[in-house]
Amino acid sequence: MQEDQETIDRILSGDKQAFALIINKYKGRVFSLLRKMLGPSPDIQDIAQEIFIKAYNHLQEYKPENSFSAWLYRITANRSVDELRKRKRTPSLIDFDLEITHRDTPETSYLEKERKASLEKLIEELDPDQRAVFVLRHQQFLSYEEIGEQLSLPVSTVQMRLHRARLKLRKSLNASRERGESLYEMYGN
Repeated sequence: MQEDQETIDRILSGDKQAFALIINKYKGRVFSLLRKMLGPSPDIQDIAQEIFIKAYNHLQEYKPENSFSAWLYRITANRSVDELRKRKRTPSLIDFDLEITHRDTPETSYLEKERKASLEKLIEELDPDQRAVFVLRHQQFLSYEEIGEQLSLPVSTVQMRLHRARLKLRKSLNASRERGESLYEMYGN
């Protein structure tokens, strides 16, 4: 955090080249969150560039008592939610990671892949605000407090959005089981 603050002080003092240090340090995290929020998209590089430009232009608004990475992450998450709303459709979350159990046969391997693809489809259907919280909790493994800090939300709002996201996922899973169909059949590819 001290290193970030020193770099920020250099930038605010007129050393524009020092911002390259910030970009190099945080570009991987920004790209990772964008890919998880937006799915595969040819626009990710452009959006990442917009995020860093916005961070640069608003650097004087950053408060040193807060974590710089959290501030940049919040800009990234907010821009992702804006992009999802703009698209008015829900892209896939290809990188959604699940713990995969040991597979004994090709059939169980296929079924596990089908389950993962089906779950990704359901996550895509979540409201962008719910999806942001769900991804930060279950992919980035952030605490409620960290998610609240990243998205500038009270912890109670984070908990409510996560609760609603889980309910929607559970309801969709139960509905498909009652119909006796797999989610893969339900949504197809």
